This record gives sequence, structure tokens and C-alpha cells, in this order.
Amino acid sequence: MTQTIDLTRVREVLAGARERIARREGTPAVLLETEGLALLSALGIPTPRWVLVANPEEAAAAGASLGGDRVVVKVISPRILHKSDVGGVKVVENRCEAIAGAVSDMQRRLGGGELAGFTINEFVQFEASLGSELLLGLRATSDFGPVVTIGAGGIHTEFLAASLKDRREIAIFSPAATPAAEIEPAIGRLAAGRLATSSLRGQPPRIAVGAVADAVERFLELAHACAPHDIAECEINPLAVTPNGLIALDILVKLGSGRVDPPSPRPLHKLRNLLQPRSAAVVGVSEKLNPGHIILNNLIREGFDRSRIYVVKPGSEQIEGCRAVPDIASLPEPVDLFILAISAAQAPQAITDIVEGRKAESVIVIPGGLEEKAGTEALVSKMRAALASARASRWQGPVINGGNCLGVRSLPGRYDTMFIPEYKLPVPSGEASPVAFVSQSGAFAVARMSTLGALNPRYAITLGNQMDLTVGDYLTYLKDDESLEVFAAYVEGFRPLDGLAFLAAAREITASGRTVILYRAGRTAAGARASASHTASIAGDYTVTRELASAAGVVLAESLSDFDDLLRLFTFLRGKRSGRHLGALTNAGFEAVAIADNLGAFDLPAFSEATSARLQAIFARARIDSVVDVHNPIDLTPMAGDATYEDAMRAMLDDEGVDVGIVGVVPLTGALNTLPAGPGHPEDLDRPDSIARRLGRIHRESDKAWVAVVDAGRRYDPLADALLAERIPTFRTADRALRLLDLFAGARERQRR
Repeated sequence: MTQTIDLTRVREVLAGARERIARREGTPAVLLETEGLALLSALGIPTPRWVLVANPEEAAAAGASLGGDRVVVKVISPRILHKSDVGGVKVVENRCEAIAGAVSDMQRRLGGGELAGFTINEFVQFEASLGSELLLGLRATSDFGPVVTIGAGGIHTEFLAASLKDRREIAIFSPAATPAAEIEPAIGRLAAGRLATSSLRGQPPRIAVGAVADAVERFLELAHACAPHDIAECEINPLAVTPNGLIALDILVKLGSGRVDPPSPRPLHKLRNLLQPRSAAVVGVSEKLNPGHIILNNLIREGFDRSRIYVVKPGSEQIEGCRAVPDIASLPEPVDLFILAISAAQAPQAITDIVEGRKAESVIVIPGGLEEKAGTEALVSKMRAALASARASRWQGPVINGGNCLGVRSLPGRYDTMFIPEYKLPVPSGEASPVAFVSQSGAFAVARMSTLGALNPRYAITLGNQMDLTVGDYLTYLKDDESLEVFAAYVEGFRPLDGLAFLAAAREITASGRTVILYRAGRTAAGARASASHTASIAGDYTVTRELASAAGVVLAESLSDFDDLLRLFTFLRGKRSGRHLGALTNAGFEAVAIADNLGAFDLPAFSEATSARLQAIFARARIDSVVDVHNPIDLTPMAGDATYEDAMRAMLDDEGVDVGIVGVVPLTGALNTLPAGPGHPEDLDRPDSIARRLGRIHRESDKAWVAVVDAGRRYDPLADALLAERIPTFRTADRALRLLDLFAGARERQRR
């Protein structure tokens, strides 16, 4: 940016507007266009020359000072935000009679409103086409604070935003989270940005990308200084690309509602007490197998020391070999973790007792409806006051997870509060996966754990309505855990400004070569409600999350099934090499064509002479050399058996020109061992020489990333399951496999930059 904005003048303009609004009750909290033009002047963004007039008589003489053969007449009213919609903008000849006539017409039609006058504006000549009209907007969001948006402008803004491909229609920046170096590449990624700043068919660019980036930076500085407290929304539409540079032809500014206090910080160091507790207490355990009793049994099953578990239950001395106490005050020591498995109506008093008695460093609140339950308002208020008082002390009080959650399964902490019967959700076994899974929804978490099978996350955290601890808190704390390589999050909505904490932690994680996967639910454009601008309608909550998270290196899952597959892909292929040169092998011609048709950013390099000779020898041994040629993709035909598959796969992956691989196993051929043992056939998937076991050995021994495809019906689910058990990312169609492998390779590319 060549010069900073004039913040003193900006604040004067905003203060003057507030004084005007205060003088007349009911006046909308928006800037008049004349005030908006003054704001643009303070920002250093050029506008057409203009003259303010009160009536047709003043208007008649205004055109002489502007020059040109045409002028633009606009009505000025705080109640007319979209002038074009009501005929409040008109281009007329620069003649006294035409200008006066246009003003007289608007005065007659629109005079019932609160008119502040009319502006007579210089007519700016430019090519009205895609790439010549941009939208530059600013809006306040709950999740991420203020954000700045740029995309295609003009009257077709919303149509173009809906019609262009994702990440080509709009770019979004945060004054708190976007490095300046990322602005120009983001503009160049946009369809409108490329048309405006690139050379097309030998013609020079319409404008330098740096000029557009400069305007974005000015809005970012405005956002940092004035949003959301002074400005809730600010939009230039269109920002015209002219031979004389960028010129703002229209501006809309909606004022903010005043001071916004940031959320109170939590003592995040106490997450160690929650995730790796040395002592625990449970309240809500009945003699029968209720959720509290299941949780107690889960702690014991996971190996938690019974002597450090307390059960709060009057009338009992011990339950399941753990000491029982009659009430919270009777706990013999403060515990690291307190689990509340009681009703919502009982929870506020229990939390108050824990806080006032300093009985726990962390609390998991299982029940839902805690703050919504009728009749508990006084208890909730007392609970909140107790927690606030504790936070202000040196102790800082406990951190609280929930309510309305299934809690946490922590392998390092040796406990599991997810009270799903084990016969419904068998506990994952085997080596811990280097995964932290954070979900607002308990049901989503257990559904994923049921689906993911071989994955055994070190941490599976459900946090419900985030009454205290947030998604951003967990990512901020866990990012420093070197045992974690993949962080997967399901988010329905961030708490106020918690999206910024999430982004900051995600940037650190991805910069370290690790992975963050995000599924953002609630994808409706909630930000468009009660909005005066196009900016909010095209930059809804999901779009803002998508743009800012992608810029931070986060991998976004577009569907629930994508979330599962991406989690497997990044976990199973961690530490593997990748790139864009793809080696492909299949036994079906249709699949070879499907691979070639769905390459995306991959290419299919020719094999080296050494690899070609090696493959030719393999085909000769299998007696298929007369029907199989050496090329990429390799089509082995249905005649190739298990051993030929393994040999060809190894040869392909050993080629120095191949970075990543895909192997399709269409399993209906009798030449492959693809069925579990059973009557009527000689096959057995569990044999060491089966295709699944052979591919498993290749996966363990090769340092290159590759995926498998089993394109067949449900009879071959056991084959797909066997490959997944070998920790091979396995898909049921080649196009899906390549789409998600492309996301994997792209994430690895960004990390190498």
C-alpha cells in the first residue's frame, strides 16, 4: 500500500453520521452517499467528481463543472439503500434541462421518503464487462471478526457468485489472519480478478494486480480500525476498472452498534488436567447401568487407577471398587477431572459447588439444555457468577467441556466418557492413531468412529454447545502435541471470534507439515439475513470459513463421506512422498479410461526404459504380453493374477518418474483372490498370497503415496475392508479416489512451499 488511510478523517465522517442519525429518531444507521464519498476520500480510493444539489433549479447548473457529454443523477436518502431498484439512478445528457428533469422526476416519485438531496456525478467511461466491475466489501462476522471480500461486481454480482466455481467467485481476507503476501495470489485466482489483471489474447492487463491489492489492503486497515464497533458493513459496488485506474462508483455503509467486548480467555493450560487426568470424580452413577455407571466402567476398562476415582453418591461407600462420597464437598482432594452425568436441572448447582469449593481443575458436563432449562435461570446465573469470580482469581477456576456432549475418549488419559453400549460401538483396538478428532456433535463423533474402523484416535473430543471450552481452544492446546499429525474437526458454529483462534492454530499445524481437516456444517448464508449489502449475501458464514480456512492450509471436506475418506487418507499416507506424476494400474479398460478422464492436476508420465523392460518381463512371465502393452495407465486385463498385480505395482512405484499411484482392483475376475473363504469357491482373502495381503506389504514397504479402488458390489465389501485393515486408502470408484487424492497432493504441495 503506497500510503495509509486517513483514520482521523474516517472517524470524523462516522461521528458526523452518528450525530445526524441521533437528531432524528428512527433514521437508519447507514451513511448517506455523500458521507460514503467522504469516507472513500479518507481511504484514498478515487471516486467520480460530484456536486450535491437540493432541487431541480440547483441541479440545472451542476453539470457545467463536471464536463463530458453525460452525467449520472442519484437520489440521496437514508431510506433508499439500493437506488437502482427504485429508479434512483439515471444517466442523462449533460444539459441543464435533462439534469433538472431527472431531478424533478425523482423528487416527484421518491419525495415521500426522507430525501437529503441529489448528487450530479461525473460519468465514468469504462468497458462494462466481466472483470471491469469488481465488488469490494467489508462485513463483521461473529466467527472471525471483520472480513474483507472481493469478487465480481455490478448488477449481476449475486448471479456470478452463484455461477462460478468455488474459490473462483470470491476471495475473503481477515485483518487478523491474512498475511499481505497472500492477497495478490488470491486476487489472481478469481475469475474476475484474472480477467482484470491478466494479459488476454495479447492485450495488456486492464489494471495491475497490485492496484487491486492496494484497495483490498485499505479496506483491511479500515476493518482493523473500525469494525465491527463503528462499521458493520461497507461495500463498493461497482469498483470500476478504468483506463485511469480503480474508481468507486457507489458505496454503501451500515454503521456498527458500538463497543464489542472480546470473549474472556480460558486457562488453557488446564486442558492437561482434562485430557490426561491423574484423578477423577463422577456424579450421576446409579446402581443400575445408567450413563453415569457406563462412564465409570469405561474409566476402569481403560486402565484408570481405581484408587484415584471417586463416585459422588449418598448412601454408598464404594461402587465398582471405587470410593463413594455423599456430596461434592466431601471429596477428600481436588480432582483433575469431574464428570457430571446428571440432569440439566442439577448441573448448575453441581458446577457452582465444584467452583466454590475448588474441587476440580476441569469438568465435563454431559447433559444438554443446561442454560435453556426453564426454572434454572437463577442457578445458571449463580453458576456463571461463581465461574467468573474464579477466573478472576489466581486459581482461575476449572475449564468446562460441554454441555450437551458425550465428552471425551482420551487414550493418553486412560478414560472414555462416551456412554454408548460396547456391543453397539466396539472400542477401537490396536495402536493409537496420531489423530485428534474434535466434534461439536457427539452423535457425529460416534458415527464416524463406527465408520472409520481401523482408526483409533488418540483423542476423540465432543464439546457440545461450547459453554466454556471451544473448538479453537482445543486446537490451540493440541497443536503443540508432537504425537499428533492429523487434526479433524466437525464444526456447526464457532463461538464469537473463536474462528480466529482456530485459524491461528491451524496455520501453525499446517506450517509444521501436519494436517487439519474441517467439515463445516450449517452452510446456509446466515450472514445475509437482515443485511443491506450484496457482500453478506455472497459471503455467508460457510463461504467465509471456506476461504479463510483454505488460506490457512486447512483441508475442507465437502461432504460427510469426504470427511471419513480424507481422515483415512491423511492418516494412512502420513510420511509418504507425493507429487503430481501419477502411476496407474488396473485390470479393466473402463477404469483405465476413467482414470485418464479424472486426472485433475495429475499427469500420466511415460515410464522409463528400465521400468518398461521390467514390466514387459512381468507380462511375459504371466503370458499376457501378447494382449497387454506397456503404457500408463497399465491395463492388466482380467487375466492378471495376484502375483502379477504385485510385481507390476512394485515396478510402477519404483519408477523415478512416478510420484503417487492408484491401483484399481475390479474383483470379479477368477484370476484374483478377492473373496473371503466360503463354500463353492477356492478363494480366501486371509491367505498370505491374496491380493489384499500383497498390496498391504507394498503399502508398508513403499515410501510413495498410493490408493486402491474396488469398483464392485456389496459382495466385495470384505475385500475393501481387508485393504482398509492394511491401512490402504480404499475407494469404490476411480473418480472419487482421484478427487480426494488431488486434495492430499495439493495439501502436501502447499506445505512444501
